[in-house]
Amino acid sequence: MRSLKLSLAAAAVICALSTAAQADCRKVAAVGQAVTHDIAYLFSTHGLANVIYGQGRVGKGPVHTKCNDGSGTTTCHSTQMACKVTTPKTCFGAWLCLPM
Repeated sequence: MRSLKLSLAAAAVICALSTAAQADCRKVAAVGQAVTHDIAYLFSTHGLANVIYGQGRVGKGPVHTKCNDGSGTTTCHSTQMACKVTTPKTCFGAWLCLPM
């Protein structure tokens, strides 16, 4: 009987921890705009990675990127789920984060 109680307590703790870990995940987005499609895509995806890093998060799952060609420029929007793992970093915009 004691092992059953310990097993149930352990299962409850594991469920609580997994719920708490998932609770601090959110969708993060970044936008890149440039004259060419390739540069806009690069700005969008790399900017997203820097924003996630700057928030003290780590990306989970695939990066979704959608690009729209305008008359003179291309705009790309990238999104990804990211979960908190560390404290936020000091960043100046989406491109310059100081290592801690």
